[in-house]
Amino acid sequence: MIEKIRIWAKLLKRKVFVLYFAYKDNRTPWYAKVFAVCVVAYAFSPIDLIPDFIPLLGYLDDVILVPLGVALALKMMPKAVIQECIVKAEDRLKNGKPKNWLVGSLIILVWIMAFLWISFAAYRYMFY
Repeated sequence: MIEKIRIWAKLLKRKVFVLYFAYKDNRTPWYAKVFAVCVVAYAFSPIDLIPDFIPLLGYLDDVILVPLGVALALKMMPKAVIQECIVKAEDRLKNGKPKNWLVGSLIILVWIMAFLWISFAAYRYMFY
């Protein structure tokens, strides 16, 4: 069972790298590029939208959102682009994945704003 999960995760990681190279290709339609950029940025982000320490929901994005986004983005890509990018992805996997600190920073900013909004609302509720 654990081996199946490990294989699945490795294949998913490979597909994210395929998207990483495919969105840079000139033959990829603009709408597929935009969607692929969002999926790749989120997958490479060091920060999750839903932190993993939140029971059950924390892994929801890793198990459902990322694979779903990858599958949809790959369906938008031309087959020839995907085939070429699979070769590039294999080479890149040997070197490790890039980190997207910009997206990570934006997610941290969203969490800070949510915390401030909840704090402000609680303050108003308690003292007004």
